[in-house]
Amino acid sequence: MSPVLSGQKILVTGVTGQIAFPIARRLANENEVWGLARYSRAGDRERIVDAGITPVVCNLGDGDFTDVPSDFTHVVHLAADLSPGWDYDSAIRANAEGTGLLLQHCRTARAALVMSTHSVYRPQDDPMYVFTEESALGECNSTHTPTYSVSKISQEATARLAARAFDLPVTIARMNASYGPNGGLPAMHVDAIADGRPVVTRWEPCMYSPIFEDDIVGQVDAMLDAASAPATIVNWGGDEAVSVQEWAAHAAGLMGIEATVEVSPIDGTLRGSIADTTRRASITGPCTVDWREGVRRTVARRHPDKLAEPAHS
Repeated sequence: MSPVLSGQKILVTGVTGQIAFPIARRLANENEVWGLARYSRAGDRERIVDAGITPVVCNLGDGDFTDVPSDFTHVVHLAADLSPGWDYDSAIRANAEGTGLLLQHCRTARAALVMSTHSVYRPQDDPMYVFTEESALGECNSTHTPTYSVSKISQEATARLAARAFDLPVTIARMNASYGPNGGLPAMHVDAIADGRPVVTRWEPCMYSPIFEDDIVGQVDAMLDAASAPATIVNWGGDEAVSVQEWAAHAAGLMGIEATVEVSPIDGTLRGSIADTTRRASITGPCTVDWREGVRRTVARRHPDKLAEPAHS
């Protein structure tokens, strides 16, 4: 396990988001952290400042880094465009070109962590297929953000170029089902169950490798330490393969109710998203939060009045 970062100057992009904010908040305990975002929602800036993070406004797709310092020791790039619709030019401009321009601007950094997604993988017919970092890439036909997988594959290409062109150590981490009190797919399903709504998923079983917020935050330093040129590519998921059906049933049981899971198959999309996390474990060590405990903590924080057993955290 790599040592915890301390005394560094770190840029975290997409800092107001589900994954980035807890990371930036923890890093700010021991480092000078700047948080890049558009700050379009009321209260975002205040929350960032209260966490000891310096806010900086920037739209990566515009490529204007006038207000962004260039002397960061580390970059944690989590900003992403997840817009609906079919505007590929806009998505590639934001996710791919924006990443390349950011890494060019911060090319003297010691390491950069670039967040990619499991959605870069080509769908497989077998829902139990385990994706390694060498599995085929391809469009996954996401219904809620159809340009996302192509633009993130493009992002990986620009990040790989930056690593080689600028001799900038980079880790490209393909996230798989992040979740916790701050959000994520399992959290969305927890909300649906608490509200009495059905959980809608695309396959039976619909598999993931969910990773809890605390493990993500705790593994950032090691991911940065693993950065290299050419880039290190790694699946960033949890150690356990779990289906939507399993976590929905567990969450419902914690609330003393039953979950309704509706399966609506979608042609051409990922039937399952199980990550081979062997490489990640060699970098970070094992995860510390079992998925059942992670779901319990998510229920306890998001719907404490619904929890049928006392909350322990």
